[in-house]
Amino acid sequence: MSSVINRLGIVGTGVMGAGIAQLAAQAGINVALFDRRDGAASAAVDGLRATFNKLVTKDKVSKASAEAALSHLSVVDTLSALSDCDMVIEAIVEDLGVKKALFADLEAIVSKQCILATNTSSLSVTAIAANLNHPERMAGFHFFNPVPLMKVIEVIGGISTDEAVVDTLLTLAERFGHTGVRAQDTPGFIVNHAGRAYSTEGLKILEERVAEPHDIDRILREEAGFRMGPLELFDLTGLDVSHPAMESIFTQFYHDPRYRPSYISRQMLQGKRLGRKTNIGFYRYNNGQKIDAPAPQPVPTVSDLPPFWVGCADSALHAHVSSLLKSLGASVEQGDSPSAQALCLLLPFGDDAVSASVHYGTDPERTLCLDGLMGLQRHRTLMMTPVTREDMRDAAHALLARDGAGVTVIRDSVGFVSQRVLAAVVNLACDIAQREIASPTDIDKAVRLGLNYPQGPLEWGDALGPKRLLCILERIYTLTGDPRYRPSPWLRRRATLGVSLLHTSPRIG
Repeated sequence: MSSVINRLGIVGTGVMGAGIAQLAAQAGINVALFDRRDGAASAAVDGLRATFNKLVTKDKVSKASAEAALSHLSVVDTLSALSDCDMVIEAIVEDLGVKKALFADLEAIVSKQCILATNTSSLSVTAIAANLNHPERMAGFHFFNPVPLMKVIEVIGGISTDEAVVDTLLTLAERFGHTGVRAQDTPGFIVNHAGRAYSTEGLKILEERVAEPHDIDRILREEAGFRMGPLELFDLTGLDVSHPAMESIFTQFYHDPRYRPSYISRQMLQGKRLGRKTNIGFYRYNNGQKIDAPAPQPVPTVSDLPPFWVGCADSALHAHVSSLLKSLGASVEQGDSPSAQALCLLLPFGDDAVSASVHYGTDPERTLCLDGLMGLQRHRTLMMTPVTREDMRDAAHALLARDGAGVTVIRDSVGFVSQRVLAAVVNLACDIAQREIASPTDIDKAVRLGLNYPQGPLEWGDALGPKRLLCILERIYTLTGDPRYRPSPWLRRRATLGVSLLHTSPRIG
């Protein structure tokens, strides 16, 4: 098998194929582009010429470097013209039958040393290679869009793939200036697998009417630190892409509840509310720009504040919240139980407001809960019981907004918004590690680069505290009975031992 790639064939010259060609040409590799559509490969080269001209204008690359890269690009009219390639990668339609037919044709053309690679994002590499005479030279080489900017490539070995092929592709990824991560051939690989937690949990929260779409997105942006909320992200990618991907992974994992899609996204897909591409999704758009965006919840005007009583099992967090309330001008009661006038502010982990009220023995009409998982500097989420009085809700909101921090009030929910989403994200990454789909460090690199999360999920789990996350999941699981929240053995064992989620077990033998 070729260990050094000097000539690369690319079949399919759409957005992904052209992006791969750009990287390869910039790396000094001779690239032959083929597309069955008349004129498509030539159009792709013209597009890359325009791209390099823009990069030169913006001083991103030198004129000499751009000309050198363009000199490495050529168009071929037949598959047989790829016979002298060291590697051929396809970036064609996501259809198993079409891909299998292509690779059968390629196998009859290229040399025995030529590596065959697929840019599939959702199909099994093993299934694509199943009918090849030499499946050992076939692997997944999965890029993300836009290819030049998304600095991660998943390298996926099928059940028969030679490890030397995987090693060659990891080296090639580095030559492209990207980070290569090794993944097993499982549904969604690493990035699309790990991303199911964020998207499906955001939809589940919306299903339960815990909050409006813009409030869910705001909490996860401002409080948890995601670049986009899950519903904004659906609008960006398009539900015609996202919902089938959710259904595919759910089906491929034999309806494991952890991956369960939502009827909401299915209904929106059927109603052609796809997001930006149809100018309506969870939000409305005009030429890709959000219009009529709902404003954050207005801060109530409150003349007199009741005294506050804080219920929190974590003594350090109790002291921090009490100090914050005092600094904002509240009178904070110090007794073991609240007075008859007090607003009861509880800080549960995993519980809903009703359960927390019962646990602390507070009047549910005077009770609100505050999410303390992510700290309270940037944003504060308040959660009501079903019977919380409006005056108590407004008093808590007004007080906690006094220093300019964002405040969002939500309805009763297990685990607020941030707690349940982050616990789901970390828990699913732990499951991926448990199954050895990828190493813990590769999981974190792939998710951080491929999904633009603030941190890798396992590193994030360590920062938030594995024991706390385990507690959140166990309480949500107990309250809902929904196995989507069952804790991963990887998380439970490491939380119990007090070791990092990035810690791997010794190999056997």
